Amino acid sequence: MPSEPVGHTSDGPGPADPASADHASVVRDLGVLRRAGIVRLRSLELPALAHAAALTGQPPSSAVEQLLRQAVARLDGGSLQEAAAYTLGLTPGTRDWPGADRRRRAAGVYGVSVERHRKYHEPMVLNQIAEQIVQLVQLTGQVPPDEPAPGTHRALLARAAGRTVPVTLHIHPVDLLRDVDVIVSPANTYFALPEAYKSSVSASLRRAGARRGLTGDLVEDGIRDELREWAARQHTSGRPVLPGTVAATGSGALAEQGVRRIYHAAVAVPRAGTNDYDVLPADVTRAVARALTTLAEERDRFDPPLRSVCLPLVGSGRGGLSYQQSLHALWAAVEAELARGADWDLHLIVRRAAPADLITRTLTGDGAVGIRPDSARSATSPPGVLEQGNETDPPTR
Repeated sequence: MPSEPVGHTSDGPGPADPASADHASVVRDLGVLRRAGIVRLRSLELPALAHAAALTGQPPSSAVEQLLRQAVARLDGGSLQEAAAYTLGLTPGTRDWPGADRRRRAAGVYGVSVERHRKYHEPMVLNQIAEQIVQLVQLTGQVPPDEPAPGTHRALLARAAGRTVPVTLHIHPVDLLRDVDVIVSPANTYFALPEAYKSSVSASLRRAGARRGLTGDLVEDGIRDELREWAARQHTSGRPVLPGTVAATGSGALAEQGVRRIYHAAVAVPRAGTNDYDVLPADVTRAVARALTTLAEERDRFDPPLRSVCLPLVGSGRGGLSYQQSLHALWAAVEAELARGADWDLHLIVRRAAPADLITRTLTGDGAVGIRPDSARSATSPPGVLEQGNETDPPTR
């Protein structure tokens, strides 16, 4: 089969609004990338994708590829996500496949001929990826600042429960955390962890907690396995738990980084018949309160006792809560514990400067400014994100 031509879109119109992504322009760039393949990404002119990646705060060195992976991850399983990953060469082992081979494999996902896939299914797949990219930009809701906030850690003095409390704010991926006893990981009410290649907090922790052999083969998926054992002991396998439920597991390979426990906080309620989730601020507060109670219960079972806990912006990103909503919901639980005399070593984690600046302003008393539109709607990401994200980036599930 002859090779397919590679096109460029430098003469195509850019988005009218510098803080938005134009759907048609994104689809056009995706078509160029589908033909060329991701191995030629750096040599392609993809203005709409580059613009969208900048708006969502992706790392410059891998901006467009990370944006594509987040967008495909938001399709949340099934034939559409599988076909999308083959179409763009994001499935492991397909990165260098010719466009014709990737198209043939994507057609096989739907069980149709290559020609029918080219005419009907492939345009639908590219449109759906573009839609997720546009939504990621809308969720971010701002043009990135000219100067990113320096540093990956901030030492804050927060006012809470009538006293000043030290809080360490981390601005980096969650799997880089070290020497924090407990990480709270957002989860859906089925405690079904996302695939490890996704970008949410729970996916990142699952990936970092797994053990692999010398050739990269998965040897032990420790966090997932322990969570399944927890569900089996509670007789909830395959059934949802109440929002706010917390399941405590070990940290797998993260123990080598000084992380000792993962508290899976069920906050995302799947919406029947869709890939969407609903997250309520009250459920975030309830889950964080339960996580802190679990920390108190487990504290003296370990040597040395558990003392430090790290919280992402639970429910932001794919959960649909704004950064500000998530922060206020989780801090309500933290403040209640502090009022009862708790003396935990508190950590918060995000991946980008925008939510970090919001946290700094809010907790240090310089005012609270919303970074995203303040609406508790459900989205189809990260869920992001998080970050990672959750804040997630989109992760965060």
